[in-house]
Amino acid sequence: MKYMTSAEIRQAFLDYFNQQGHEIVASSSLIPGNDATLLFTNAGMVQFKDVFLGEDKRSYSRATSSQRCVRAGGKHNDLENVGYTARHHTFFEMMGNFSFGDYFKPDAIRFAWVFLTEVMGLPKDKLWITVHHSDAEAERIWKEDIGVDPERFSKLDEDNFWSMGDTGPCGPCTEIFFDHGEEIFGGPPGSPDEDGDRYIEIWNVVFMQYNRTADGQMTPLPRPSVDTGMGLERIAAVMQNVHSNYEIDLFQSLLKAAAIAVQTQDMDSKSLRVIADHIRSCSFLIVDGVTPSKEGRGYVLRRIIRRAIRHGNKLGAKGPFFHTLVAALAAEMGEAYPELIKMQDQIERVLLKEEQQFAKTLDHGMGLLTEVINSLEGSIIPGETVFKLYDTYGFPADLTADVAREYELTLDMEGFEQAMQQQRERARAAGGFAVDYNDKLDLSGVTDFIGYDNLEAHADVVALFKEGEAVHQLSAGQKGIVVLDHTPFYGESGGQVGDQGLLSWDQGQFSVQGCTKEAKNHLHHGELVEGVLSIGDKVFAHVNEDARQTIAVNHSATHLLHAALRIVLGEHVQQKGSSVGPERLRFDFTHFEALTAQELTQVELLVNQQIRSNSAVKTDVMSMEDAKQSGAMALFGEKYEDEVRVLTMGDGFSVELCGGTHAKRTGDIGLLKIVSESGIAAGIRRIEAVTGQGALEYTVGHESALSEISAIVKGSRESVVEKVRTLSERTRLLEKELDRLNVQLASAKSGDLVAKAIEINGMKVLVETLQGVDPKALRDTVEQLKNKLGSAVVVLAVESEGKISLAAGVSKDLVSRIKAGDLIRELATKLGGKGGGRPDFAQGGGVDCAALPAVLESVKTLVANT
Repeated sequence: MKYMTSAEIRQAFLDYFNQQGHEIVASSSLIPGNDATLLFTNAGMVQFKDVFLGEDKRSYSRATSSQRCVRAGGKHNDLENVGYTARHHTFFEMMGNFSFGDYFKPDAIRFAWVFLTEVMGLPKDKLWITVHHSDAEAERIWKEDIGVDPERFSKLDEDNFWSMGDTGPCGPCTEIFFDHGEEIFGGPPGSPDEDGDRYIEIWNVVFMQYNRTADGQMTPLPRPSVDTGMGLERIAAVMQNVHSNYEIDLFQSLLKAAAIAVQTQDMDSKSLRVIADHIRSCSFLIVDGVTPSKEGRGYVLRRIIRRAIRHGNKLGAKGPFFHTLVAALAAEMGEAYPELIKMQDQIERVLLKEEQQFAKTLDHGMGLLTEVINSLEGSIIPGETVFKLYDTYGFPADLTADVAREYELTLDMEGFEQAMQQQRERARAAGGFAVDYNDKLDLSGVTDFIGYDNLEAHADVVALFKEGEAVHQLSAGQKGIVVLDHTPFYGESGGQVGDQGLLSWDQGQFSVQGCTKEAKNHLHHGELVEGVLSIGDKVFAHVNEDARQTIAVNHSATHLLHAALRIVLGEHVQQKGSSVGPERLRFDFTHFEALTAQELTQVELLVNQQIRSNSAVKTDVMSMEDAKQSGAMALFGEKYEDEVRVLTMGDGFSVELCGGTHAKRTGDIGLLKIVSESGIAAGIRRIEAVTGQGALEYTVGHESALSEISAIVKGSRESVVEKVRTLSERTRLLEKELDRLNVQLASAKSGDLVAKAIEINGMKVLVETLQGVDPKALRDTVEQLKNKLGSAVVVLAVESEGKISLAAGVSKDLVSRIKAGDLIRELATKLGGKGGGRPDFAQGGGVDCAALPAVLESVKTLVANT
């Protein structure tokens, strides 16, 4: 067994299976394409899921890949274990070989054994085999054909049965474990000590041979398949004769860079491992278009980043450090993944911004924690509060514990763990293949799409559906789905809406209200207007030409818009979705701040310059590999065949893979006007635009509005901007003067109010409703009264437009007896509102004006009872 670097192992694996007739397939994105049921790509088979399900067919029946994976949310979540075990990671590479109805158990087992023992040179007596207890065939192959020692063999139950979800393809699996030696604690798989580190799984072969329905029934698949996986980091540890994945070459440079960044000498620190692991997952997620946010994938990314920052802080890091590790990662993995080098600056910007934001969050969390401690009854901080600080504000539980110790308080860790467990269960419920893979239309065959060059055609009806069930015919007035042998109707995909139109025959008509794709079929959704339609009938399919044309030019405009955004903003811009309809287009993309007016103008000018050039929109059909060589960009969410369409506009201005319909020339677009630009999530912007006649109408409307504004401000169209600016400045000055006068009025009133304070239980108490005072002035008024009264409780109210504004202040020496936040919360609730705040000052409001006098009177009782 010779030493091999991780890069050498990866290449040896791909080369071996390529020699065995497997197509080398590049790693897919960490964001599963066209699959909303998975949070992240977490296994090598994800990109082949549709092939296993029979919904997609490739030009090859054998494939091999080294797939980048993330397990940090959803069903497979290793986040909390990372850094504390030798083999858990948020990011890892899964090497795999796959058979789509080609070879099965004998070859799959032989390939695995030959690669490990002959190519990698692993000693046979170091390998341990497991099979499912029901899989007699796999057991026989291992023992009789391969000659595995029966003493190094286990038959297991659920650990050796794999399924894609609760329904769908499934089957037994066989696993190969490596024995690190008796000096390492742990027992063989299936033994009481199997969780030790001595026996480590390095290869899993799944035999997909059944289809499981919702009622639990399993029927044999017509073409059984093979799905295997071998973790690169795990096999690298074996080949480099180390017991921890963090000791392999892939991690050593990252650990050293992290140690320098946080200025620690402790190379064995678990926190250092966390940082080294997390820079990989964070960087690759950003490469694939994920940005930190409050939900979904962005939320998981934010959690990983903040976890790394927290561990850096534990090691003594001063200021932002995490983003500086991207360079070390690019140096280590950039050769295998050149996108790391290409996007290094962008990754660093994203991470730095998040580090800076988290620093503010920590300050906010400290303020919130101090408020909780000040209002705490007892000596235990509730688990739900600890979890809220952690989950909502990113405030670590161990940091909460450190602060609590200063106040001689403890944490309800049991309650915290319960809240954490509930969160994990919610994540698991949201993250798996939560669909019934048998709950689809019963379709076979392929619809031949001829709509690129034709908008009408004669076709045969090959299937009909009503309410999801296959039927032989549809009658007038019924809604349903029609499947044709070929069609000019474009099926909704890639952001482009489906075509509308008509299917007609001598005795009737079917109104097509939309067209979608499922598997290889186009589904024409609509209503039978007249007549009867049966399977086998011949129809004349006619697409609404006007709608198709406006959709086509809008689709072409999105390509020009994408290219212009990358020129103006930078190559970090990636499409995150689009919607192309006849009325307008919508384009979502990655960018971290609102576009300036100047940037929007630049984008518009670039697009319209391409439109005026009236260049031909060129479409070429080529292999995916040739398309990549041409520099074509793939669109987000689009699924591509082995033969792809490459769309070129403007002498290389825009080159993208796209299966949609487009204008013949850029001039057909006419004009593009950006209607709006907004943020829809952290790091995701949205542009809406109109083209052609819609753009002209939009411009005319704005011209009319400009003329109306000019008349209102009594100026010309040329001077309207200066006129509005002058009026705005004057308004601002008047508002400032009004605020100043309100403060003076409040101050004057406060002097009159001091004499109205009464004494209760040794405390001065002032409760009043103010008249003619702006609610904004309540805070200043309360503070002035507290200063004048000294030791006091002050509660003020203002009624305005049917609403009540409340403010309460408690001097510092009295907060141990009564807290302003509690007081306002109780008063606001009685008034049909809500409120809260600090122990010394709080605000709130309500709507029950009739109850206000009684509620304010109750303050005296509340104070008297303290």
